[in-house]
Amino acid sequence: MRALDIIGTAMTNTLRSKTRTLLTVLAIFVGAFTLTLTSGLGTGINRYIDDTVAGIGASDVMTVTKDSGAQTDGGFGSSDGPVEYDPDAVPAGQGQAAPGMSSTTTALTPEDLDELARVPGVLRVEPTRSITVDYAQHSDGVRYTVSVGSLVPGQTVQLAAGEVPDDSEDLEVVIPIDYVDAFGFASVEDALGQDLTIALSDGVRTQHTVTATVTGVAEEALAGAGSSLIPNDALTEELWDLQNTGVPEDQQYRYASASAWYDPDASEEDVEALKSALDEAGFTGTTVADQLGAFRTVIDAIVLVLNAFAAIALLAASFGIVNTLYMSVQERTRDIGLMKAMGLGSGRVFALFSLEAVFIGLLGSLIGAGAAIAIGTAISEALSTSLFSDLPGLTVIAFDPLTVGGMAIVVMGIAFLAGTLPAARAARKDPVVALRYE
Repeated sequence: MRALDIIGTAMTNTLRSKTRTLLTVLAIFVGAFTLTLTSGLGTGINRYIDDTVAGIGASDVMTVTKDSGAQTDGGFGSSDGPVEYDPDAVPAGQGQAAPGMSSTTTALTPEDLDELARVPGVLRVEPTRSITVDYAQHSDGVRYTVSVGSLVPGQTVQLAAGEVPDDSEDLEVVIPIDYVDAFGFASVEDALGQDLTIALSDGVRTQHTVTATVTGVAEEALAGAGSSLIPNDALTEELWDLQNTGVPEDQQYRYASASAWYDPDASEEDVEALKSALDEAGFTGTTVADQLGAFRTVIDAIVLVLNAFAAIALLAASFGIVNTLYMSVQERTRDIGLMKAMGLGSGRVFALFSLEAVFIGLLGSLIGAGAAIAIGTAISEALSTSLFSDLPGLTVIAFDPLTVGGMAIVVMGIAFLAGTLPAARAARKDPVVALRYE
């Protein structure tokens, strides 16, 4: 019997007892469906995180601070009690402290930046200017508090309309989409080209106002600068100078963090070596991958737990395959004896029954994966237009063909392993004894 004949015979034999095969396939279907759906969940969310990497920063830039971590300076929720005043501390920025707590870090001075630039592996250093404004207002409308962000080279922002401010000398700004209605604009397109008044206080509490032109509206994003005003370099320089008016010169150049560029072709070992060098010099370096690590760890842990349930379902299904094939071997004992009496070797008998198990696994994985893709896609589309409509570009459940194909191969592998015991039993049968079997 040729290989193609064995495959064809295995498929025919699988369908001889349709009800029994269908029940076994359904058991595999549950595991394959769950495994495909949970894998799609992990793929969709991790893909969204990868897409937002450009919103966090360039991959060859490291955020450097003076200390290894921010300090919590007392207040509600502080577990370490009040923190002693540090004249060298500056605000660490948003997102670095727990709710109800403020965060500070030791300021970077021009001397620190020079020392940072001398660390081996650092190609270029630029300080991160922190600007705090009092309010922003359009025309004579309501004044709203708002934070000011910045873009480093390589960083992008998802825009609902318009464009990122250029390097011209005109004062230009991108506003968050949440502020479109608040500022009184009829739509995101209506906001483009309009004037926005930004007020801030200097070192002697004198308030200044600056008028900038809105060139874009930023979408909300999982991470990045989508919730802050994004000024161009000219506006940043203007606000920075006004903010430092009246501040002693030796107190003007104090930065919470700096961006350090390194070789874009650097390996993971090179990046770790650079972090070690920064640590020895008294700095702490954080890459984009470090910032994404926490997101990925949580998501991968959730997907792993869900996949464990799918693995349990597949394990239960494998016992169904063993039972189905054992019964098939028992029912076809005389057929096995006849095939071996006509010269079919034990290896081919083993292959015949093993292929029946693989075929059952293939049917279960194809039906399960197909159903998971259809249902998962429908759920994802429904969520993207309702619950997650504020996160453009997010596909909650996405399917990677290679991952789905790999899952099907894994399921067939499990089915093959489950079928080896009854297949080995069939292969060991003595043809004379088998032909006498009643």
